[in-house]
Amino acid sequence: MPDNAMFPEPTPLEAHPDYEPVSAAELVELNDRLNVCLKLRTLAIGMKQFRSLEEMNQVKGLRRPTEGRRHTMCQLVTQSRMAGFTLGVTAENVRPNGNCGGVHGIDLPDEGTLDGSHMTGVWFENQKAAAAHQEHMPRQVYGTYVATVVSPIRSGRLDPPDIVMFYGTPAQIIIFVNGLQNKRYRRYDMSITGESACADSWGKALLTKDTSISIPCFAERRYGGVADDELLIAMPPHEFKRGVEGMETLSKVGLRYPIPPYGPHADPSEGMGKSYG
Repeated sequence: MPDNAMFPEPTPLEAHPDYEPVSAAELVELNDRLNVCLKLRTLAIGMKQFRSLEEMNQVKGLRRPTEGRRHTMCQLVTQSRMAGFTLGVTAENVRPNGNCGGVHGIDLPDEGTLDGSHMTGVWFENQKAAAAHQEHMPRQVYGTYVATVVSPIRSGRLDPPDIVMFYGTPAQIIIFVNGLQNKRYRRYDMSITGESACADSWGKALLTKDTSISIPCFAERRYGGVADDELLIAMPPHEFKRGVEGMETLSKVGLRYPIPPYGPHADPSEGMGKSYG
């Protein structure tokens, strides 16, 4: 068994200092308002983890990946955000004994994954670097959950999801972060695991119940179809609500997406004067 330090206990959603309950019905409305503000290319989705298959199977409209086929988790996320599927994912649906299920705690990564052997000579020159990469990767405790469901927020099928997440261009993500900061300021930092970036996006958000911004990795782009210009932001539902409400406030003073370029040869005081007086 691996060192327990590699599998910290998840933070309960209610323990977040700014926690407030947000229902599925409210998230459906917020999703519509999000798209008015940002005009996203793909769907915002929710992610929820389950401790039993019985509980997972109660989700309305649930699909299961094709039996006998293995996927990367980012492929299944893309099926939800592009095709609108509500998917129930268990260990048998993802690559066995690797990080796809390990990040969610629904599968236990094998020793070759955790000690860095699998990535040595591929992503890392030596095993020391590869092992350090695994050591710093956010993961759920194996055995806590048996399944993860991904579903578009617009469907209202997860009540509520553990986290909300969406892909966007850098301009869309920064406007959303500005919305998060509008009423209650805090600094948001990105962390970059590198390859296996799902650990830094939905993995970190599921573990800490806090907002996570990440750069999708090679595998997400090659197998999950993530576009060159896409970033990913994941957060608990109450942070999603805060971001949408903040963007609407900013929009009223002309700070909105899309951001019209003023031009490198113009006098910026003309544009700034519209906002700052």
